[in-house]
Formats: sequence, C-alpha cells, structure tokens
Amino acid sequence: MQSFVVMQGQTYQEEKELGVIWSLQQDSSGKERHSRLRMIEVNEGDRIFHYVKGNIVALSVAKTGCQIASNPSTMQNQERWNDDGYLVELEYHELEVPVNIRSKFDAILPLLPIKYSPFQADANGNQGYLYPCNEELSIKLLELIGDLNIYQVDEEQLELAIGTVLRTERDTFVPMIAETEAELKTKIRLGRKKFRAGLLPLWDYKCVLCGIGLPALLRASYSKPWKDSTDFERVDPSNGIVLCCNHDALYKNGFIAFDGQGRLHISSQIPEEDYGTYSIHPKMKIARTEENKPYFKWHKRNLFIE
Repeated sequence: MQSFVVMQGQTYQEEKELGVIWSLQQDSSGKERHSRLRMIEVNEGDRIFHYVKGNIVALSVAKTGCQIASNPSTMQNQERWNDDGYLVELEYHELEVPVNIRSKFDAILPLLPIKYSPFQADANGNQGYLYPCNEELSIKLLELIGDLNIYQVDEEQLELAIGTVLRTERDTFVPMIAETEAELKTKIRLGRKKFRAGLLPLWDYKCVLCGIGLPALLRASYSKPWKDSTDFERVDPSNGIVLCCNHDALYKNGFIAFDGQGRLHISSQIPEEDYGTYSIHPKMKIARTEENKPYFKWHKRNLFIE
C-alpha cells in the first residue's frame, strides 16, 4: 500500500461527487510533470489524502489503478477539458473536521522529504497535483485525523436524527483508519528490522566511532532517512552505519557527517573544547565501501550543519 497527497482546489467538490481524481497528462506547456506522471503509480488499495485550501479535507481509497480517460468533468469551459488524462476511481471519506496543515505544521515539518514534498517550508501547499506521502508522514496525518474526527466525537450527536448517517460513515471510516495505520507501521517496523540485520555485521557490531558494542546502545543509523529514501534504499545496508545512541543523535541531526572518503566532519556548532566529551576528533576516518559513498555524500550535502 502506498499513500499520496492530491492537491485539489475548485475541482475537489465535483471530483468527490464523481468518485475520482483526474489530471491532464501534460501541463499547459506540453511537458510531463512529476506530479502528473505520479498518477501512473497509484494502485488499487492505495490511500489518498485530499488537500484543499490549506486543509486535509478527505481520505480516500483507490478502487482502481490509473486509467487513461478524458476529463469526466461536466464543466466544459475548463481549458483543454477534452484532452485525455490520467484517472483513478476512489472511495471518498470526507472528514467531519478538516486538518489544518498550518496549525499542525510543527509536527508535520520534520517528516517532509527534501524532494517532492507536498508542502513548502512555510506550510503552504506546493504547486502540482499528486505527491508521494511517506509512511511516517502518513501516520502523522492519520493521527491528526483521528484526534479530530474519532476521539473527539460528541457522542450525543450520534443520537440526533442525522446520527444514522454519521454512524454509517464511521462504520467504514474508523476501521479503514485503523487498518491503514497498522499496515504503515508494520511496513516501517519490518523494513527497519531488515535494515538493522543487514547493517550490524558490516561494521562488526560496534559503533564505528567509539567502539561500543553493547547491543542495547547501538543504533542502525540511516545516512539517507526513511522519509527521503526509496523502498530499496530503506533496506539497503549501505545506506547507513552502526553508531552508539549518542553518536547516532549527532549524525541524525547533522552535527557530524562523513565524506566520500570516510573522513569525519564536525559541525562548527560543536565547540572544539567539547570534542573529547563527544569522543570525536577531526582526524577520524572510517573504512567506508564504494556502496556507502553516495549515501554519505547525500547526508553531508543535505543534512550536515556546516
């Protein structure tokens, strides 16, 4: 199962009523953009978060994979409305209480990928149509949806005349939320377990910087984090090193890095007089492999704090 964020505006209401999302194959300049081509990646059973004017307003389940189809819209004054495009049929679950991205952005920002993020650093949505939503971000959005739409439900409201309608929706919505969250967490857990199992023996089950070998203190440290990695990179043992919990925190937060030769680089935010406290010094070098090299370079370029 994959997750996506679709950026809708004035098309949301009609697409919801039609039970679809639809995008032109090319933009107005005739180019195929990544956010349109991504429609091809949608498979039956995938989850789609619907973003409209600053809010996640619905969560849907793909009933089909991507199809080539003309625009199903009845708004014939739309530019190029007759052109073929990509269409996915969905089962929409509209939220009773939308999730405002800006108000929850402190929790969302650390989970956004560097590339192809649905949201900008200022909490606005990115231009484009369909964006990938990594498992960690999906789980956070599901938690926010649940907090507003499941756990804070006014039970008395269910006894009103509209209660039957609400109960019917919740009978399918709540299990779908639970199933989605469980599947995403399982994928992360199994992926990290496989990553750790492959990584530890490559570094002799010891922290590469201080030599600590106590298993409870060792971390399988990603060079390219889960949120930025492909499915292959998430389980590739070359995408990481073994570090103790202290050095893992330094590496994960960009205070130390390794270059393509395996040399240690230390952020200027760590005073030289504290190097001994952290058991690091600038002449340290680890025995990296060629497979480690692109991951180390990615980490140093994107996460390291100079």
